[in-house]
Amino acid sequence: MKLQQLRYIVEVLNNNLNVSATAESLFTSQPGISKQVRMLEDELGIQIFGRSGKHLTHVTPAGQEVIEIAQHILSKVDAIKSVAAEHTKPDQGKLNIATTHTQARYALPPVIQRFINKYPQVSLHMHQGSPQQISEAAAKGKADFAIATEALHLYHDLIMLPCYHWNRSILVPKGHPLTERSKVTIEDIASFPLVTYVYGFTGRSQLDKAFSRAGLDPQIVFTATDADVIKTYVRMGLGIGVVATMAYEPDKDDDLVALPGAHLFEHSTTKIGFRKGTFLRSYMYDFIEGFAPHLTRDIVDKAMTMRSHDELEAMFADIELPTY
Repeated sequence: MKLQQLRYIVEVLNNNLNVSATAESLFTSQPGISKQVRMLEDELGIQIFGRSGKHLTHVTPAGQEVIEIAQHILSKVDAIKSVAAEHTKPDQGKLNIATTHTQARYALPPVIQRFINKYPQVSLHMHQGSPQQISEAAAKGKADFAIATEALHLYHDLIMLPCYHWNRSILVPKGHPLTERSKVTIEDIASFPLVTYVYGFTGRSQLDKAFSRAGLDPQIVFTATDADVIKTYVRMGLGIGVVATMAYEPDKDDDLVALPGAHLFEHSTTKIGFRKGTFLRSYMYDFIEGFAPHLTRDIVDKAMTMRSHDELEAMFADIELPTY
């Protein structure tokens, strides 16, 4: 049994049983992967993958158990390499972050600027996507950190640490009737066409809950994953916008008015997460603390000892998070 064989079966699963795509991602040949998988199956005396002709069709029950152990072994191999690098090249390495557009565009720039200034020899890569894509990238080891707000149930295999709360604002063009209201109501918003985030992105669930509680059916005429796109269509007069307050920039959005929405919608909580068993490099601890100052190295280390998500939630119950 070779580590290479274990890596092959894990990557075959990561590539939806497509051997050609696996070979391309690993810069090797399709026949080579197929041969090594067969050799491992012969050595173990089981089928890891079911087949129909030359095509892999499913993972067998035994194969699922083998792959889970292989994933654990490979993560430990990566941890060993990280330990060595921490001692030989403490200020060198790479950091992959998976997050949404809103976090990448509005929350992370100052954090990343400080990080790059402090660690110029660390190669930093950002991957933007949906909650599903973010969770998969972290679970498969393609991202060191997942930063997300929505669909946190997708991250059950990660250690998710709360960073901050954030609220929403209602964006309207100058002169809009809502600017004359002393306090906007949920009924006011429901009476206008609405431009907001795609379901599953950037705290959209709290928006839907607010309308549901009020027994209202909002007129959502346009959705996008990008707050800048939402603002563009508000400017066009397509509807009023509901976005994360952090996405409103007074100096750049001076043609729009941001009306407070904290009294209408529950706040959302952004979290940063990583795989269980990950060896965190010193610069990774620094990145976490730079993004959420209350997440010191001691706090993160303690969080990694928690045995369940309930214990983790209880650990942060008395910590007051900043709200934006």
